[in-house]
Amino acid sequence: MGISHCAIVNAHPLLDMVAVCDTSSFVLDVFKKYSAVRGYTDYKEMFQNEELDCVFVATPTKFHFDIVKSALDKGLHVFCEKPFSLHVDEGKELVDLAVKRGVVNQVGYHNRFIGTFNYFKKLIEAGILGNVYHFVGEAYGPVVTRKKGGTWRSKGSEGGGCLFDYASHVINLIEFILGDIKSVDGTQLKKIYSSGVEDAVYSSLILENGVSGNLSVNWSDETYRKMSTQITAIGTEGKIISDAQEIRIYSKKGNEKFGLEKGWTIKYITDLTDNVDFYLRGEEYSAQVDNFAKSMESKASQNKSSFESALNTDRVIEKLNNYQIQ
Repeated sequence: MGISHCAIVNAHPLLDMVAVCDTSSFVLDVFKKYSAVRGYTDYKEMFQNEELDCVFVATPTKFHFDIVKSALDKGLHVFCEKPFSLHVDEGKELVDLAVKRGVVNQVGYHNRFIGTFNYFKKLIEAGILGNVYHFVGEAYGPVVTRKKGGTWRSKGSEGGGCLFDYASHVINLIEFILGDIKSVDGTQLKKIYSSGVEDAVYSSLILENGVSGNLSVNWSDETYRKMSTQITAIGTEGKIISDAQEIRIYSKKGNEKFGLEKGWTIKYITDLTDNVDFYLRGEEYSAQVDNFAKSMESKASQNKSSFESALNTDRVIEKLNNYQIQ
């Protein structure tokens, strides 16, 4: 993700990449050979020597707190990759410090910038489903499909594991579209191939508004070529099923304002996505960086994917860890 962010930032008209910090000599040698970007192996030295406005933090999760805190202490705007923090108390400290410093703060939950999911949110807010009474949040992919040697992904202390690395995306998306999660129940963290962390997460969730639903996430599912995330909501007036490619809406009455037929309507991501200046991995990755840059330009106090919203996700992760079935 660090390399991806570098490419997107370097192409953005409001941003000028001046320095990069990495522990890889290969990465730093490439920047030195092919660009004017200055390289560092110590982020504190970079913060001290460079006149920076903002920083992008794309490291294993266990390093987020120290790096982000140092950046905030310098008064820098911060974009931090997900998940936000391994410990809720540390995340709360960073949220409070960002507010105190008055800086733009954002976490890389890119699903918040995907057209289908944003359209889903608009439909829910417009009451298209009537009274929502159930939801399902799912994600599947082939990250760990056999027993193998350990990496940071296989260490819970570094932010690895399906819960932090995969399920966090779904939890954050549920809260973005449907509302904050109040409680969890019947949680199962299953080891399939990994020994140190879970490979699948299953749980019952209850939102602050009382709506119940299910979480089903598995990063050891080789029937998928890459990560696939889907959200379903069911209400008294219909049903919505959405992934990153299409959204399917079943409406009992139809809705002229949203162009919904009575029965099923399908809308595709190509009809619901704004163009971006630079495409890499998907429009949403450039869109989130653009949101961060424009928030700095306008000195916006609110952000679509703020530290505070990411902290709410971390609180749910903590509950899932604490209330699993033994």
